[in-house]
Amino acid sequence: MGTIISGPLREDSMHKTFVNQVIENQMVDSVFLVTEKRLAETRSGVPYLRLRLADRTGEIEGRVWEQATELAGEFDKDDYVRSRGRITRYQDVLQLVIHHIQRLPASTIEPSDFLPTTTRDIETMWEELRTIVQSLENENLRDLLNAFLTDDEFSNRFKRAPAAKKLHHVYVGGLLEHTLSVCRLAMAVAEMYPELNRDVLLTGAVLHDIGKIEELTYERSFDYSDKGRLLGHIVVGVEMVEKKIAVLDHFPEELALVLKHLLISHHGQYIWGSPKRPKTLEAIVLHNLDDLDAKFNGVQAFLEKHTHLNSRWTEHHRIFDQFFYQPDFENSDT
Repeated sequence: MGTIISGPLREDSMHKTFVNQVIENQMVDSVFLVTEKRLAETRSGVPYLRLRLADRTGEIEGRVWEQATELAGEFDKDDYVRSRGRITRYQDVLQLVIHHIQRLPASTIEPSDFLPTTTRDIETMWEELRTIVQSLENENLRDLLNAFLTDDEFSNRFKRAPAAKKLHHVYVGGLLEHTLSVCRLAMAVAEMYPELNRDVLLTGAVLHDIGKIEELTYERSFDYSDKGRLLGHIVVGVEMVEKKIAVLDHFPEELALVLKHLLISHHGQYIWGSPKRPKTLEAIVLHNLDDLDAKFNGVQAFLEKHTHLNSRWTEHHRIFDQFFYQPDFENSDT
């Protein structure tokens, strides 16, 4: 029967089991972060708790079938909970059926166990981004970017933020990694197509997702802030750029207009959240480079986590609405 664990926890009675380690029928006694929590009812009207539990390796569905109503008040979303139960499979998806659950104080938790982090060195990436900014020949654009990069509050949040909640670069440092990748792609494309304005394209690459530092929350789990849900990172990003431009001397009006267009059009289509579609060469290129890096990272991460051991095919990707295939090039004759 499900119950609240009482009394002091014994350190030797629990070993951290990560989400990517669990197997069907395994008994688990471990700590997870609650990223979703909902009190639901079965078809017969019996209440149960539907949870989403996470650590740095992934997420798993959690179910509390006994004493669900009583336990619902004992912990909240973004709490750390010690969960004991059995791993089962339902509709081909693993879930943890929880028999015992207890909220734990954050002071007892190792934060690095729960938020995934980029494998690259954050400070090294930051210095590379600064170097790219200093390569700009347009003084107005360089001054604008330096106004962001020398802002300590901005830089600290930008270095830590993920690039998205689910689709791509979903880890601490993900926004910086994604931004740097888009900048590298932009430099390569600008060299191939000299008709492009390299400085404008690179400035758009640096700034296109800055609104995500306020759109997303990323202290314990990745989610959307109130501002993110009500405005979104495109609107927030344009507001941030306008504020910086306002304190710069004689920033050209047309340059500001073109730059803001890059931000509001970088999703490419109205259906994808862009208020406007790309209407300059630089905007067209930025949209496609952003889309390329996001999709590559998202699919690559999905392949790593969801390819079956006995198959080269992944599970169904709900966002892309398709399966993916991972060929074995090493053993191919071609």
